[in-house]
Amino acid sequence: MSDANEKAPPVAPLPTVLAALQDPVRLEMVRRLSNAGTAVRCAALYEVINKSTATHHFKILREAGVVERLLIDGQTCQRLRTDDLDRALPGVLPAIIDAANRADIHRTDTDRTNAERTNARSNGCPAGSSRR
Repeated sequence: MSDANEKAPPVAPLPTVLAALQDPVRLEMVRRLSNAGTAVRCAALYEVINKSTATHHFKILREAGVVERLLIDGQTCQRLRTDDLDRALPGVLPAIIDAANRADIHRTDTDRTNAERTNARSNGCPAGSSRR
């Protein structure tokens, strides 16, 4: 494992870090990194955006001091700067990740419930109706 020949900038002030994390795509990237607990290949951190957009989001997160870019076996990876963030802004990252994980669970449950309702309507009769 080696650095991508970059020196990680200091963690930015709280407003800058919060601004970086306010974007849903960047928040999801950081949530996935946190849940992985290790460096993750860049492509595994996003799904609904293209590579150039992802690069832009990673740049914002790096400049805020939230992540650092690494080269691992020739693959570009991102790593959450958990220790640096905790020293600079104690408790902020865990609170944000916890909230993001709760929101993701709620979103997943809601998506599943909506899909079940859709399937029930398309596979059977709507509630209160009868087939003839």
